[in-house]
Amino acid sequence: MTAVLEVEGLKTHFFTRAGVVKAVDGVDFSVAKGEVMGLVGESGSGKSITGFSILGLIDPPGRIVEGAIRFNGEDIAGASEERLKTLRGNRIAMIFQDPMMTLNPVLRIDTQMIEAILAHEKVDKREAWERSRDALGLVGIPSPEERLQAYPHQLSGGMRQRVAIATAFLNRPDLIIADEPTTALDVTIQAQIIHEAQKLTRQTGTAMIWITHDLAVVAGLADRISVMYAGRIVEQGETDLVIDHPLHPYTVGLLGSVPSANKRGERLYQIEGMTPNMLDLPEGCAFAPRCRWATDACTPPPGVQTVDGRQIRCVHPRREGVTA
Repeated sequence: MTAVLEVEGLKTHFFTRAGVVKAVDGVDFSVAKGEVMGLVGESGSGKSITGFSILGLIDPPGRIVEGAIRFNGEDIAGASEERLKTLRGNRIAMIFQDPMMTLNPVLRIDTQMIEAILAHEKVDKREAWERSRDALGLVGIPSPEERLQAYPHQLSGGMRQRVAIATAFLNRPDLIIADEPTTALDVTIQAQIIHEAQKLTRQTGTAMIWITHDLAVVAGLADRISVMYAGRIVEQGETDLVIDHPLHPYTVGLLGSVPSANKRGERLYQIEGMTPNMLDLPEGCAFAPRCRWATDACTPPPGVQTVDGRQIRCVHPRREGVTA
């Protein structure tokens, strides 16, 4: 399949008074047309900064210091703000965790959605209104004509998030970056929104990056999973392989921490220790201080190797619980 997005050697660093924070430190992945890639990791792992880097939304003291971001073959890592403005909301859209980062509280939904179309296309208002109405219907919003006349505060949290998703799909973008869009919603609404997002990518051919800390969410949504830790992707592969047979000790720990994976009556499994201070990362593998299988061989920074059809950054990949 043709890659809509190719990220190669991406490094986004923040230059603070206390030192350099390597928030994203050599990330590689690609997303094809109609594919959903899950970008998974704990808070502070660099997954959201990766998404913001693609959109060119990194503010000082942060900046992209190295790497390529090829969107439909064009490297946009060093693109001008003017060029990025033509892409944002048009060819690349973002869905935020808080829908109110997308929606203006003092404007009606129809005003905002119509403006999102007219900002990038020369169409009449009637056509823009009809497209807005149809977009709300696609994400499962009942009585879309009535909802278009509402203000954001008149809608529930789940409904606002659906409006944000509909707005992201309005201009039929080639790529959507969804940054934990269902985290604040209850499980039922979460499942409905994930289903709608998956259906829309299949119907429109839009590529999607779904950023989350919850492996259970992407298990039924993503075609491929990239697991991030301390600014680097530590395991990457097809969803079924990563979920059913994790290789990196961190992925093993994340899956073991899901309550449903623990036997009834037993203590919940947890990964020992804390996420590292990004200003003072350990030498070599950043996960080594928390890893029960770490040895002296982990001290040099591990390179990327292909094991069982996946890219993994580890010298001790787990195969059915046995060291490779």
